[in-house]
Amino acid sequence: MKAWSKFWKSSTQKRKQRKYRFQAPLHIKHKFMNVALSAELKKEHGIRSLPVRTGDTVKVMVGDKKGVSGKVTKVSLSRTKVFIEGVDVAKQNGTKALYPTHPSNLKIEKLDLKDETRVAKMKKMKEAKAE
Repeated sequence: MKAWSKFWKSSTQKRKQRKYRFQAPLHIKHKFMNVALSAELKKEHGIRSLPVRTGDTVKVMVGDKKGVSGKVTKVSLSRTKVFIEGVDVAKQNGTKALYPTHPSNLKIEKLDLKDETRVAKMKKMKEAKAE
């Protein structure tokens, strides 16, 4: 089977688009984890979206769990899914399990700014946008 290529441009065939996304390495899949910021955060930081991290507070914008807010407990790059506190589903045996949500259906309401490198990247993105 042909290896994943970073030089792939585009295709109108859905199967090739899906193959590109599913076979991408994790450092590329990290870019697929971008989530839109709330209006207040957009004004404050001057950027539109950021990759979601554990500790961020997000709101579900689309789907059965629409309107529910919670803290991100786990981010799965391999599955391109986010697991949120309070967004769970009842299993058949009665226990609750976290419900996997796609990042495109979320909006970040509160950022976890404990990591200095994340803050530095955000400043760099803001400066690049201002130029």
